[in-house]
Amino acid sequence: MSSQTSTSRGPFEAPRKPLGERIRRLVKAFTTREGLLGDYDYAFLFRPNLPFMKKSRRPAPFFGLDTKMPVILALILGFQHALAMLAGVITPPILLSGAAGANLGAAGQEYLVSTSLIVCGILSLIQITRFKILGTRYYVGTGLISVVGTSFTIIPVAQGALSQLYANGTCPTSPDGTKLPCPDGYGAILGTACMCALVEIGLSFLPPRVLRKLFPPLVTGPTVMLIGVHLIESGFQTWAGGSGPCRERPTEGLFRLCPDINAPHPLPWGAPEFLGLGFVVFVTIIICERYGSPIMKSTAVVWGLLVGCVIAAGTGYFDDMGIKKAPAVSFIWVTRFKLSIYAPAVLPMMAVYIILACEAIGDIAATCEVSRLASDGELFDSRIQGGVLADGLSGCLAGLFTMTPMSVFAQNNGVISLTRCANRKAGFACCFFLILMGIFSKFAAALVSIPSAVLGGMTTFLFTSVAVSGMRIISTMEWNRRNRFVLTAALTLGYGATLVPDYFSYFFTYGGNNNALRGLLDAVELIMSTGFAVTTFVAMFLNAVLPMEIEEEEGVLDGDEVDLGNRDRSMEDEKSSK
Repeated sequence: MSSQTSTSRGPFEAPRKPLGERIRRLVKAFTTREGLLGDYDYAFLFRPNLPFMKKSRRPAPFFGLDTKMPVILALILGFQHALAMLAGVITPPILLSGAAGANLGAAGQEYLVSTSLIVCGILSLIQITRFKILGTRYYVGTGLISVVGTSFTIIPVAQGALSQLYANGTCPTSPDGTKLPCPDGYGAILGTACMCALVEIGLSFLPPRVLRKLFPPLVTGPTVMLIGVHLIESGFQTWAGGSGPCRERPTEGLFRLCPDINAPHPLPWGAPEFLGLGFVVFVTIIICERYGSPIMKSTAVVWGLLVGCVIAAGTGYFDDMGIKKAPAVSFIWVTRFKLSIYAPAVLPMMAVYIILACEAIGDIAATCEVSRLASDGELFDSRIQGGVLADGLSGCLAGLFTMTPMSVFAQNNGVISLTRCANRKAGFACCFFLILMGIFSKFAAALVSIPSAVLGGMTTFLFTSVAVSGMRIISTMEWNRRNRFVLTAALTLGYGATLVPDYFSYFFTYGGNNNALRGLLDAVELIMSTGFAVTTFVAMFLNAVLPMEIEEEEGVLDGDEVDLGNRDRSMEDEKSSK
């Protein structure tokens, strides 16, 4: 790696080739067999891992960040990246525009799914391209395959805020209590997210080591885990038929069956048929992981969704009316929302961006590792700084593009590891396919038409992976008495608020007309009922005020586990002496 510094590229990066040479390489790539296909073993990507099949002993070649790569291979691997992130990209807009969110209806869901794909492609281009801010030493983007997706972290805060907006009358409801579409409520979420994105933008200018000290695994780990735990509830409700009014199993009315009585094959919530459809998705994901080829493994969730949809269509659960009514194409701002600030959601939203910044640091470090790049030094620190800054800008730009916050996606690191390709050409191809899928709104309409039980089987798996990521972060911390105490104290309130979210709903009894006071009380209630927000603030506070323990000298007992171990050894010694 060159030790020369380039003002256009970054510290220790090789300078760009002259424009004429780049044009000649581009023409050669698209006009020769070597440029289009190369000598890559394409069968490696599609060879299943069956017990009776002979496994190749020769590993596939590794494609570094800027090494030469055949065009067809870049397109295939880019499409694989797009499929790997597809399920995660479409899930938040479907949930936040559905019955558990702003109730925007099928047309609103289709627009948001299309826009989510387009915006993910555009913002991923910023991360992958990486450019320097003129006149400064700061960068925007990582220059790696750091693809951007719609964040799951926003879902608990947004759903809690929308519930408050329905409860206080800002969002409309029908005389029988049914929630009506609330585009202004969704616009309030977007406006608040845009403003709070300044938190992550500000954090990006701090050195990575300072960020890791302020937000260690002791803070971020339990927070991410509780986000996953909260989302699993929503996913499991959808698996059983839906998270809307039909979940209460009313005996009459539109929602006495799920998703409603006008659906092609409505059934009561929790019907065995719904559970079976979700279980098909779950089992398919496991089969793909065990026996699938590298492409199937990295897109196992999509294959599970596809198999579930095929069975649902064959048994009469699939409704294609939305696909027929959907327009042929869509783009950003086809539907617009009035932006505003919902003050009670500001503090929880700031916690969201703190978590996104910490997650981005971990994801970028992992991408450097699987891309076989340095995981320390000046260049690595500049990638962290540029990635977190781009992540914060993505949160702000996403709101202006009518989407909730977006952040770096971690699952694509698995694609890099499986396919041994860290080349940016595959990243650019991924962005192309994401934008293409978003523009053709019939594709988004097909995704929105997926039966709830099928979608629930997929989302429950995804949300559980979020919880497992939190557990992995927790496992990296030192397990001393102090850290165990901080973790226990933070999770006491966090688990309680996650499992019993309405426990704080009756704490305040104020019924006056002071809107400022009412807003403050709503903010406190929203924080206290959002499990991961409580955990974040408690863990940060205790981690700051509790002193670090002096290391115990070797041989001194520290905790019950050591006492038990010594007791067992003493008993063994006593037996051997007899």
